[in-house]
Amino acid sequence: MAVLAESGSNPDVGLLYDINGLAKDAPHWFDRVMEFVGEYGLLVAMVLLVLWCWWSVRRRGGEDAAPSVAALVWAPLAAGIAVLVNVPIRGFVERPRPFVDHQGLDVLVSGKTDFSFVSDHATITMALGVGLFVANRRFGLAGIGLALLEGFCRVYMGVHYPTDVVGGFALGTAVALLLSPPAMALLTPLAKAVERSPRAGWLMRSRSAGEQRNALLPGSRDSLKSEERDLAA
Repeated sequence: MAVLAESGSNPDVGLLYDINGLAKDAPHWFDRVMEFVGEYGLLVAMVLLVLWCWWSVRRRGGEDAAPSVAALVWAPLAAGIAVLVNVPIRGFVERPRPFVDHQGLDVLVSGKTDFSFVSDHATITMALGVGLFVANRRFGLAGIGLALLEGFCRVYMGVHYPTDVVGGFALGTAVALLLSPPAMALLTPLAKAVERSPRAGWLMRSRSAGEQRNALLPGSRDSLKSEERDLAA
């Protein structure tokens, strides 16, 4: 189990050389951009996407605001759980980084001494993307697209095999989907309790959304005023 891809005829290794070979032909500045994007940039982009989705849900309000926010809370939790699950997987497989067993790779990030399978970056981004999809399909598709780009970057940088990335995608998706029902069963009541709180309710809906909701509720002050005006007319 120590080495899963030593042969140059292995399609996994061949695809690694094909994708990483693009780095050799690219300008130096482009490699530096890919290094930053693949190591930090896409993770930051995923966090910003989650926050953007939360802001959109909060501003829109509605009855599904609390379940949607609960799903958004689950997204980073799923990513964290997936990374923890990956710890024993890495220790069991013990697959070295591709540049340890294969020469001629253009490695854009140095200092990687841990095992390669599965990719933490691919696991985190896909768990976030699938978790976002549970909350909002439009934002979720964007998140999954970013996760796919992250996987490409990790192979381009020469720090992961393609199967490391595929394994990370599978792990992140499995955790986000399989544990979603019990997670939502716990988080949704909590989100609804926060929504009813006078101090923390702003986390679920903006003030304008709350006022619009109250105006539509039977017996609310605004609806009573509207009924009085209708009767007077």
